[in-house]
Amino acid sequence: MSGAAVDYEDIQGLVRFGYKHLTQASFLLLRITQREAAQAWLAAAPVLDAQERKPLPQTALQVALTREGLEALGVPPEVLTGFSAEFLAGMASDAARSRRLGDIGQNAPSGWQWGAPTRMPHVLVMLYAVPGELPAFEQSIRAGCEAGFELVDRLATSDMDGTEPFGFIDGISQPEPDWERQRPVEDATRFDYTNVACLGEFLLGYPNEYGAYTDRPLLDRAADAVGILPRAEDASDCADLGRNGSYLVMRQLRQEVEVFWQYLDHQAHGDAALRQQWAEAMVGRRLDGRSLVAEGPVAPDKLNDFDYRGDPRGLRCPLGAHVRRANPRNADLPGDEPGPFTQLLRTLGFDPVLLAQDRVASTRFHRLLRRGREYGVARTIAQAVAGTPAPDAETGLHFICLGANIARQFEFVQNAWIAGTHFDGLRSEGDPLLGHRQPGPDGSATDCFSLPDASGPDQRLCGLPAFVRVIGGAYFFLPGIRALRFLATVR
Repeated sequence: MSGAAVDYEDIQGLVRFGYKHLTQASFLLLRITQREAAQAWLAAAPVLDAQERKPLPQTALQVALTREGLEALGVPPEVLTGFSAEFLAGMASDAARSRRLGDIGQNAPSGWQWGAPTRMPHVLVMLYAVPGELPAFEQSIRAGCEAGFELVDRLATSDMDGTEPFGFIDGISQPEPDWERQRPVEDATRFDYTNVACLGEFLLGYPNEYGAYTDRPLLDRAADAVGILPRAEDASDCADLGRNGSYLVMRQLRQEVEVFWQYLDHQAHGDAALRQQWAEAMVGRRLDGRSLVAEGPVAPDKLNDFDYRGDPRGLRCPLGAHVRRANPRNADLPGDEPGPFTQLLRTLGFDPVLLAQDRVASTRFHRLLRRGREYGVARTIAQAVAGTPAPDAETGLHFICLGANIARQFEFVQNAWIAGTHFDGLRSEGDPLLGHRQPGPDGSATDCFSLPDASGPDQRLCGLPAFVRVIGGAYFFLPGIRALRFLATVR
């Protein structure tokens, strides 16, 4: 072990578990109306920690705050400056950030239902429950915080039995935080892709993949005279407001399920097999969750065990497929043979084959823990193609991810890999699922998708409509439980 044991009692459980067995959930977006009452509720809120429990919990409460929420609690400016610049600025703070994140055109914050400056929540209350228990659990929580908060919005969720609204098995590609702290704390080149990642990539107050501690608010001991906060591992004379906390990114993504399947059906001239083949190429997985680079059956617990080294041209999984963009599964340098001479050749770019495979940044510095939930009503492919009227006005995903560095993780992935139109050497094409389809700065189109062909030029599907629209979002701080109690004492 390369550090002290992890204090699971101080970590909100969402970081460790995701609560898949708690299939019912709702998210309350709140604004603080009475500070003392809000702090009284935060001081005693039954937030579930990350300890293992048997039997499994029947309900779970998690709490996160925006910068505006911290200010409403009275956190002084000199403490706020310890948080990251991206968190302090906010997701929809300026036009440059919106362009980098692909929040332009129909995704622009001016059209959001929440999260834009006029409807910015202070607090995100996340409620999870086993079937049948959510209504009573939510009623009790809302009654408890009624005195200090007003409701901005309530985001409902749906249980789609492990699939996302387009019909694909979801939640497979997850990193494995090094909870035992066995991964060496060092900044060393790694030649193999692995799903294991340093704890400091997801929790503040621990070393990350660079062997360093991410900046976070460190307080003088006098500011925490009672000793509520843990002490900083890398600065023992400081109280650590960030330790065991994480940044939480939330985006409400409305999915146009009928548009997706009807576009593909039209391109395939009604050929159902070809329609599904192209849909799977866009996603980068088969409907049942298997990777396109996998051969034969794959055990459910092995669906995340692969990389793309055997498919450098994207002949089996297109280079621009959504899941390949979101997680390229590469190491620090391409190639399989470690050694000082080969490393020098690769570093200097003298091997043209490997150089062509070195156009994508190393994955391990850009991992995200995803904790999203679907909403709306699931539809079959046949219903979507037929245009059967939807029983619910909207269907989509409440995208939620956790990371210790918003800029290096969420914003990098969203900007360079998802919204980037030259990802891995591609030309003028955005993510086939999440792309905004707006012309690039030079006026070039971004609405095509390339399917590499071993015998000739790439096949191109063009004129892709927008299949996903961003309708809300914000950056939150998911504090450690001791930090949450400390925030309830700020005066």
